[in-house]
Amino acid sequence: MYKRIDHIGIAVRSITDALKVYRDGLGLTLVRVEVVADQCTRVAILAVGESRIELLEATAEDSPIGKFIAKRGEGLHHICFQVTNLVEEIARLKAAGLRLIDEAPRCGAEGRLVAFLHPSTAAGVLVELSQVSAQATNSSE
Repeated sequence: MYKRIDHIGIAVRSITDALKVYRDGLGLTLVRVEVVADQCTRVAILAVGESRIELLEATAEDSPIGKFIAKRGEGLHHICFQVTNLVEEIARLKAAGLRLIDEAPRCGAEGRLVAFLHPSTAAGVLVELSQVSAQATNSSE
């Protein structure tokens, strides 16, 4: 079910400032910047080989990223694993008794289907599961 580590999400106060490090300093390739409106988050996606880094900037203070930065400051927000079938994986994890934030897939960046496991389930780490949808596959070609 798990294909690879898809990306690492990093909460930042300013994508513009963070790009000075990740793009300009480290030389990572900026793939795109987009807004995930229902999460009030602006996302900069940078390529790192077959994986990616997502820089996450709040567009509202009361958004999940805004609250995260207010409480913990900038830094590692989550790790994402790419799965082949998100609906099946959610059902499997739920049956195994793991605590989920999302019990059904929702739309994330790049039109992908995503769901999150609660950090209490994974030693304090927020874990995202992501499935590339047909729409996301077609839009990137």
